[in-house]
Amino acid sequence: MSTAHKSDVFRKLLPAPGEEVDLAAAYAYPEDLDRPWVRANMVTSADGGAIGPSGRTRELSSDPDRYLMGLLRGLCDVVLVGAATARVEGYGPARGRASWEGLRQGRTPTPPVAVVSRTLELPEKLLSDAPEDARTIVFTTAHAPRERLEHVRRLADVVVVEGESVSPVHVLDALAERGLHRVLTEGGPHLLGEFVAAGLLDELCLATSPHLLGSGAPRIVAGGPGAPGAPEHSSVRSTPVRLAHLLESGGFLFALYTRSQDL
Repeated sequence: MSTAHKSDVFRKLLPAPGEEVDLAAAYAYPEDLDRPWVRANMVTSADGGAIGPSGRTRELSSDPDRYLMGLLRGLCDVVLVGAATARVEGYGPARGRASWEGLRQGRTPTPPVAVVSRTLELPEKLLSDAPEDARTIVFTTAHAPRERLEHVRRLADVVVVEGESVSPVHVLDALAERGLHRVLTEGGPHLLGEFVAAGLLDELCLATSPHLLGSGAPRIVAGGPGAPGAPEHSSVRSTPVRLAHLLESGGFLFALYTRSQDL
């Protein structure tokens, strides 16, 4: 078995270099949450690109990155993703992993996937293959194509929002009603941009890949003020964050940033 699939290959750089890393403890959500806590997990190249030449993140990933991604899914209550990312990356339901042992007591064996889509053009396996106790949750608007809406309703739990777009507040309110407070968003950049613009991103797990993509590659955050879901009259602003820890494995850097005002 490859050592890259074991947590002991992660080396702590900050705040205490060389200290043994308990990944489940290092990435544990705050206890006794009374509101959704939104954590993003993203990967970027060394020069800031978020998507590889194929249009997917696969070229930027690694065994340690995928191991940590799996662990983060095991810790969360729900995986949130935008429709474009779900299509490009070929999303299906979350699958259980060996690293989840002891992490999901009192919860469903796998977290449901929640996806935001106005057109409802989604990978069929994301809808049809989800287990009954973790059905996919689909957020859309009242303007969604009726035929697609009826099809998706047969296979998934659908939340229809009035208006032109689904805002981060709509998403978090509906997830909270279901008792899903530990939110893990995996992007894409536009969905992440909406949460940043709304001031609703609590943590960023950022993997830095030892690759250079050159000019033209998109960043992990796209859109911003004026984008669908962004609050009205919002403006570009800086969101202060604190580096909670920095790990290394296989040449990759794994940083956890937390919003300063939530400390």
